[in-house]
Amino acid sequence: MGVIELIIILVVIAVLVFYGIAIFNGLVKARQMVEEAWSGIDVQLKRRADLIPNLIETVKGYAAHESDTLAEVTRMRTAAQNVAPGDVAGRAVAEGMLSQALGRLMAVAEAYPDLKANENFVELQETLGTLEHEIQMSRRYYNGATRDMNVRVESFPSNLIANNFGFRKAEYFEIEDPQDRAVPQVKF
Repeated sequence: MGVIELIIILVVIAVLVFYGIAIFNGLVKARQMVEEAWSGIDVQLKRRADLIPNLIETVKGYAAHESDTLAEVTRMRTAAQNVAPGDVAGRAVAEGMLSQALGRLMAVAEAYPDLKANENFVELQETLGTLEHEIQMSRRYYNGATRDMNVRVESFPSNLIANNFGFRKAEYFEIEDPQDRAVPQVKF
């Protein structure tokens, strides 16, 4: 083997190594994007969870005999907060159930004209609507980052590196029940 053949072999090996490094770094970047996107969803869900006690207290003052609905919202909030970190599917289910409970709470509020006229309640409803919109945007961003990660993990040749270095597909943040997909409607 001559010097030229040796140089060609070394160049090919170097190109393959650098290509492998580029694929690995792309996978790391995709994984970080998924984690950052999940953090965004988590922040919005925390903001919604922090708003719920104020909403419950406001409704409680006007609709004291609706204690079952108020207790259910509180239970669903606690269940959502107790889902293990990183359990995307479990969190999606818990948050869907919380959204349903909030929808029922808003339906209860419809029966109380004084409550609907309460400035604090109106402000809380508007904040909840804004948070639901931000959660939806965060969910889209997360699912886009998840899609990008999953494409890299499953596509050739990046799947070879992904499998050898422990990169796994990420879970989408999806709401299973179509009824849960609806944002709670607030009407005056």
